[in-house]
Amino acid sequence: MQTLFATLISFALLVQTASAPGRVVNLVLPRSLNADEGVAVELKIGVIARGAQIKVETPSGKTLGVISPYGIRAGNEAGTYTVPVPPEEISNNRVSLRITLTFNRARRAPTAKELRSVRLQITSTKSQ
Repeated sequence: MQTLFATLISFALLVQTASAPGRVVNLVLPRSLNADEGVAVELKIGVIARGAQIKVETPSGKTLGVISPYGIRAGNEAGTYTVPVPPEEISNNRVSLRITLTFNRARRAPTAKELRSVRLQITSTKSQ
């Protein structure tokens, strides 16, 4: 009975995650990482409504970061932001992310004008 219950809960979470709003992007590292390197995702945000937020998470729902531009003049692009990617989210030199725009409690995938580009950066983990 417990096994059946656990299976049903797992299935419900999988269905909920699969139907979550947002855009799933699959990115490939330009090369393998060295021991003292990490990864960050760089997002170039275009024009978004005042108060809108861009959420970056794993396809399973783990939040990696939220971009909440403040003080951007109406009609101007919001800029470029970086969000670190935990090493456990890298598999076979690939990273999958779900990117969602939230505004007035509505969640949806950002348009190409709102999310201009998404790319991976290799970063140094050495302390200076």
